Amino acid sequence: MKQEKSGVWQSWNENISYKYKSLYKITSEDELQQIIKKSEKIRFFGTKQSSADIASGTETLVDITTYNKILSYNDSERTITVQSGLILGDLLEAIEAKGWCIPCLPDINTITIGGALATGTHGTSGKLLCEYMTECSLVLADGTVKKINEEDELTDAVRVSLGVLGVMSEITFKCESLYTLHIKEGPEDDSEWLPKIKERLKQHDFLRILWLPHTDKGYVITGDKIDSNTEIIEDLGPKYLKHRRKASKILYKYTHIFPWITAIANKLLYRGFFSATKEHKGSLYQATVTKSRGSTLELAEWTIGLDTFPKVFEELKTEINKWSNKSFIHIPMDIRFVYKDKSWLSYAYGKDTVTMGCVSRNAATADTYEAFKSIENIFLKYGGKPHWGKRFVAKDAELSKIYYKWQDFKLLRKKLDPTNKFLNPYLTKLFNEKTNN
Repeated sequence: MKQEKSGVWQSWNENISYKYKSLYKITSEDELQQIIKKSEKIRFFGTKQSSADIASGTETLVDITTYNKILSYNDSERTITVQSGLILGDLLEAIEAKGWCIPCLPDINTITIGGALATGTHGTSGKLLCEYMTECSLVLADGTVKKINEEDELTDAVRVSLGVLGVMSEITFKCESLYTLHIKEGPEDDSEWLPKIKERLKQHDFLRILWLPHTDKGYVITGDKIDSNTEIIEDLGPKYLKHRRKASKILYKYTHIFPWITAIANKLLYRGFFSATKEHKGSLYQATVTKSRGSTLELAEWTIGLDTFPKVFEELKTEINKWSNKSFIHIPMDIRFVYKDKSWLSYAYGKDTVTMGCVSRNAATADTYEAFKSIENIFLKYGGKPHWGKRFVAKDAELSKIYYKWQDFKLLRKKLDPTNKFLNPYLTKLFNEKTNN
């Protein structure tokens, strides 16, 4: 165990920073227990890629990325057990080498397993990543370890917990057999892709739509399971497509000063980078997961019931196309689909859900990005839920109306952490707790 004294913690996009008194790098569950037991206030961080202020802000911090081993495989059960600081990409490469997969992956592979679970990370056309967790060890506020399996009454509360019930140490995932997807991509008018969502969810194994605000277009990505030996004529589009991020950075450079430039930039980006069709094949991980961010961003994401989404989409589109406001949105808004589950703080608790991401390419000026406010206001109006790891303003009063198990979760949190050891200033406000505890 290594300890650093006094320093400044900073998020990956440099938008959040805090001073700390002690920072520990751990390699074992015993070390994790010791630090938690002796600390009055403590938080944990991985690759610092959350846009929500949940990872630091306490005098004691633990860097979980050094707690990153693959502990065991069970071939007959097709499970893998890992330490919570393991990077998602390392987990996915390990299980692919075994001929396995987890059939629901997020857009990025550089986050830690523990952070991904705590914030409800999800893929598309499947469930949250946490739904594939079958067992975990949870280090509680008093430093003891509680083993939790699928039959445990706490499982549905622990799967998505923001790290306030305890700290996951060892985690077991149930995997499935590796499969190959035939991916097709291409642009469609909003009037074409929007009415086809339910039909396509039944027809395809994978569906994702990159909506292009201010263009009346969406970029539709479908995936169908095929035999791995099936030949596909691969078409990855023009070589210049790899420069989309660079072009976006240039075109959006002054949009925080002149928001209306966004509408023009989006039309240019559509013509240059989203007007071609593409076709390829690969595993879910190979074919759909981004292997690097490329640049710092600021992100928000909201979810809404599948049946309600068309109405919310039309209202959002109308709102952001009004030149009387400044809610011009950078390309793309990522639309994905999550099937219902039973996890208390899941976005998909009890209903099939659509998620809609909102990105600011200028992370440093995200506080003036009006789109974040507009999307939050509209989604909250219809009972939408925010992504726990991304930017939002809603607190206890709003969250208690949209999460059916919110009060139950708060009572459990208080029972497991009576001194609020795992709360930082942001989480204290989120749960409407007293600051003097």
